Order: sequence, then structure tokens, then C-alpha cells
Amino acid sequence: MFTKRLLCLCALGTVPALCVETRFWQQSELADFEKGKLSRLSVRSDGRLSLAPVVRELLDSSTPYLWAVAQDSKGNIYAGGGGPSGLTAKLFQIDPQGRSKVLAELDGLEIHAIVIDNKDRVYAATAPDGKVYRITAGKSELFFDPKAKYIWSLAFARNGDLFIATGERGEIYRVTPDGRGSVFFQTEETHARSLAIDASGNLIVGTEPGGLVLRVTPAGQGFVLFQTPKREVTSVAVAADGSVYAATVGNKVPGVSLPTAPQAAPAPVKLQGGTQIVIQPAKPLAAPPPSSLLPGPGVTGGSEVYRIDAEGSPTRIWTHAQDIAYAIAFDREGRPIVGTGNKGNLYRIDSPLMHTLLVNLAPTQVTAFATGRGGQIYAVTGNIGKLYQVGPELEKQGTLESETFDGDAFTYWGRLAYTGEPAGGRVGVQVRSGNVAQALKNWSPWAPVALSGDGGRVVAPPARFLQYQLTLDAAPDGRSPEIGSVEVAFMSKNLPPTLRQIETTPANYKFASSILLPPSSPSSLTLPAMGQPRRSSTASIDLSGGSQTLSYAKGHIGVRWLPQDDNGDTLVFRVELRGAAENTWKLLRDKVRDRFISWDSTAFPDGKYVARVTASDSPSNPPDFALESTLTGDPFYIDNTPPQITGLAASSQGNKIEVRWKAKDAISIVEKAEYSIDGGDWIVVEPITKLSDAPELDYKLSITRPAPGEHTIAVRVTDEYENQSVEKTVVR
Repeated sequence: MFTKRLLCLCALGTVPALCVETRFWQQSELADFEKGKLSRLSVRSDGRLSLAPVVRELLDSSTPYLWAVAQDSKGNIYAGGGGPSGLTAKLFQIDPQGRSKVLAELDGLEIHAIVIDNKDRVYAATAPDGKVYRITAGKSELFFDPKAKYIWSLAFARNGDLFIATGERGEIYRVTPDGRGSVFFQTEETHARSLAIDASGNLIVGTEPGGLVLRVTPAGQGFVLFQTPKREVTSVAVAADGSVYAATVGNKVPGVSLPTAPQAAPAPVKLQGGTQIVIQPAKPLAAPPPSSLLPGPGVTGGSEVYRIDAEGSPTRIWTHAQDIAYAIAFDREGRPIVGTGNKGNLYRIDSPLMHTLLVNLAPTQVTAFATGRGGQIYAVTGNIGKLYQVGPELEKQGTLESETFDGDAFTYWGRLAYTGEPAGGRVGVQVRSGNVAQALKNWSPWAPVALSGDGGRVVAPPARFLQYQLTLDAAPDGRSPEIGSVEVAFMSKNLPPTLRQIETTPANYKFASSILLPPSSPSSLTLPAMGQPRRSSTASIDLSGGSQTLSYAKGHIGVRWLPQDDNGDTLVFRVELRGAAENTWKLLRDKVRDRFISWDSTAFPDGKYVARVTASDSPSNPPDFALESTLTGDPFYIDNTPPQITGLAASSQGNKIEVRWKAKDAISIVEKAEYSIDGGDWIVVEPITKLSDAPELDYKLSITRPAPGEHTIAVRVTDEYENQSVEKTVVR
């Protein structure tokens, strides 16, 4: 249910400072909490915090990468990996007591796949120049050599046949328990990148670079279940209900063609003398490994996970713009778990619209999963190669240290409140504040918030910056509290408004109809679109004056001003006027909400004046806290009296008429003079000095008589305030 306060928060984005000065810093989104430091907490995509699964480090292999993990029937865990610069691929064994050892060192750089047969024998596939080794009682032997550059995945069928997914030619081999094998299926892709077997014995294959998910029957009949929008299917998994989950990564490259069929053997060429030679074609370059397995951030385009139901209908259930999905497994409730790089995040997919960031592992890549018999998930990592046990139980305690909140000025802190369900556990909050952006030793110490119900008073000293630390403690039965949002009330110390400039408008113009600032309580309110965050805004009101249009109005004049308020307060203004030789200010207009006014200056005597504007933030503050500031503009003139024309005389000299006169204005410059003969067009006249630059100017005019007889000569003078005088004389 929305409250009036939250509605105000929504409105702040488009109608600044409509609410009272108490504002709220609210955190309720996944992105909000990810900016802080999460420790042993999970956060759902809708921003709900809870205790994370327990994470235990079981092995630090000191190798760059671990790419595969499996568990045998006795509880022993096997992890395999290596590195691009290593001498051997290493297979590690961790017994149920947590003791670890190197079980085997195999020819090759890395182990990319591990499976275990029904006799607890371990099969490990190496790369490059992939081979499959069988390790029994610590002794390794070559089990099968597919003559393939890469081996990406292994899977056992119920009858004991081993299926091998390879790269460079995209072939899948079937090997019987006695080590005899052959190509079972040709994918027509470069890499058969991932492999699983469903309950009916069908192979589920993910490929690269076409991003295909294939189903291959035990008879070897292939069918494309789904062509994904991505380049590479890094992992496939089959759920208990028969649905297939596929992790896909990378943007497809336009113009990439499928591998061509093998070339026929070259025919011999006969030379002179009957000699025959065979010219071998150039050996093609080896296909590169998928970009997800290259060192560094080799994949662009992020990741997507798809669920293909038992009928074959695909649905995208998870996507991430940056994280790279490497592995899929299922927790004990059957929910998919996704392991990613390059931040070491584990995600749980709760529904097609919801997911949870479960944990973050210190290494940058979570490369493979194995599901333990007790519901735990074993995860191996790259950069650096480690083995972790995740869950199934939850942590007893977890914390969130929030990002630093910037109040933009000296700020008072109010009540902290949260939403959520304690579920029998405990929620604790601490706060601290400071005046430097980084929370260093010069901040205040952490101070607990005395919670009563869903919140309590923040006791951190007033300052510019604030942090909170949220602690969740599990209930006695292991259940986790859940927190949906945290918000802190705050109020910046009121700062006086400022006036940066006052400007007088040209005379004889006035501003268009009044453009009032919004009232303090809007008559209507616009909510953001569903699903969009409701956030408070600390931005100040945009009081910068843009271009404005004035309309002609004789006798009017105006002033405009440029205010600023760092608190975002609503401002009102008082405008006063004083003659330059006067001592007392006269009120011109009060409680003005615009940033300008115009007035009829004909009610004021001509002369020099100055305007003073006072800005007040009283609409947004109690009377005892309201502040104001004042700025006086430059002097300006009010001039509504036309200039005088004196000494106008005209005389006839042959066919010429000579006209003389003097123009004088009490305040302003005589800007223009004109004459007209017998009511004709007005013609501009220069003064004797040629420059119109003084309040008193002399004019002399010699006109050719248009015709014999009497003529009327009119002269008109205009001052710089557009006041005009006209006089006439007759010449015969």
C-alpha cells in the first residue's frame, strides 16, 4: 500500500520539493544492495535480503583453473584443472574428512571433464590434444584417444558406455567399458561444448558457435531442440521433470559458416619419366577453443539461461548483461543454480521472473558444479582454482554494509525503518556518519540503532555522509529473517537561498502571462511505471532562468533575477524600488513566485532607480528556520517624458528650404530625429554633430522645394525610451 509520504517520493523526480523538507534515502533494489558490501547474505532480484548458504573452502589447488568436479559413492570429491602455462594437468582428491592430495598428474595442460563409473573409477579428459584417462587406486592409464583437439564433456549411459563431447570437429564418441570407441554423432558444429543424458538415455548436447541444444537418441538420431540467440552453450542439465536447462553465452559473429565436409584424398600427379608424386593440401589451422574458455574476459554479450520443457518449448528464465554463465546444477528443492564469471557469483533461479544472488566467491569464475548426496553443491573456480562446498544449511549471521549516502550538505538524520519478516530471527542495525566521502577513521564510530518494531532513531552525528550496517541473525530453527527495504529519514541543514544576478528589462516591454512555480501541494500526482523504483531526489530546484519572451507595452518595465537554493526549497520573492536619491525602499510586489515581474512605470516620476529583490525559503521551512537573502541591481532609468523641440524654424532660399531646430531630453539621449514634408514619409535626419549621443542635439536641414507654393514641414524626435515629440512649421 502506498503512503502519502511514498507518493511524495515518487513525485520528487518530476515536481521538485513538493514534499516537506524531511526526505528519505530508500534502498530496496538489487542494484542498491550490490553497491554495498554483502557478507554471508543473499539478495533476490526484487531486493529481498536473506541469509546465504554456508560456504566452506575445501581446497586451494594453487593452479590457475579448476574446470571439473565429481563425487564418488564413498563421498570422495575429485577436482581437475591446470593452466595454460602448466606442465601437467592435475587431478585432486578430497576425502570426506577434508584431506586433499594430488591423485594424478596427466599429460596435457588442463583437465576439462571428470566422470565416475559404478565402480568408483575416475575418468578425466585432458586438453589440448584431448585424451581420456582412467584412474584406479591412484594409478592412471590411457582409456581412450579420440584423436580430437579438445574434450569438453563426459557422461556415462546406464549401460556403462562413455560418451565424449569433443571440439575442433564437433564429434561425440561412444566408448564401451573395454575402451573401444568410435564417432557416435557428428554435430556439424565446431565444438560439442556440453553434454548430459536424460532419463530416456538421450544425449543432450550444447554446441558452439551455432549455440544449438541438440537431443540425440540412443540410436544416434539427432534433433535440434532449440537454436539459442547466443554463440555458445556452456552447460546443459536435465531436471527431474525431464525439462532441459541450457546456459548460453556470447554474441554470435555474423558470417561464421559451419565446418565443411572433409576433403577427398589427393590424387597422384604423374611427371615426365613416369614418376608419380602426391601433393598434400595445406593442413588447416586448428579451430580455436570457445571464447568462454580463453584467459581474461573473452566473452561479450552476457549470458542467458533457457528452460526447454518436456514438450520442447523453450523459455528464457534468466539473463545478465555482464556475468558469464559456466555451469548449471540443481539444489535439493530442484531449483537451478548458475555459476558465473567474471565476478564469481552464484545465482539461484527462483522463477522465470525472479532470481537470487546466492553467494559471491572470491575467485573470479565459477566453472563447474557437482551435486552432493546431502543437498550440498560443490563448486570449482578459476582465477584461482579452488573447491567450495555451498550449503545446504544457511549461515547463522550475515551483514550488509551499505554504500555511502551523500546528503549533499550538512544533514540531520532521523528515523531508520525497514520492511521484512524477522521469521523468529533478529535484525540489528548500526550507523555512522562523516564529512569525507570514504568511510575512514575520521568518521564517527558505529553506533547501534535502538530498534522498536520496524525501526529506530539514527544516533549518528549530523554530517554530510551516512552509512548503515544491517545484521541478520538466524532463528533457532535455522530460518532466515528477510529484509525488503531500508530507508533513512534525513533533512539537510537549511541554507539561505542566493541571488546570483538581477537584470532590468528593456523599457516598454512586459513579460508574458505569469509562470508560477508549482504549489506546495499538487492537485494531482503521477506514479512511475509499474516495476520502476520509487526514489527520493536530493537535486535542487532548477531555478536557472532560460530565454523568455516579452511583449510590447508602452510605459512598462520589468526586472528578472537568477536565484538558487541548494536545499531544493520553494522560494518566494519580494521586489522593492528606490529612487537613486531616496533613502526608503518602496514595496513593489510581495510573495512573488515567479522569477520576474513587470509594472507600469508611468506611475513613477522620471529618474534613476534601483531595484532590490529578497528571496525567502519560507514556503518550505517553519518560520523560525526560514532564511532569506537580498541582492540590489544596477541603477536604471524610468523615462516617460518626451524630449522637447525648440527653435523650430524654416526659411526659403531659392529652390531650397532650410530647417533648424534643437532637441533636448531631461534624462536620456536623443536617439533619432525625422522630418516629413506635407504629410509624406518620415525621413531620418542626422544631428549637426552626426552622432546621436547626447540628451541635447542641434539639427540643420536643407530640402529641395518639391513645388512652388506653401509647404508644411513636420519634425519628430525620439529618445532612447521611445518617447516622441512632434512639431510643425509652414514655409511659403
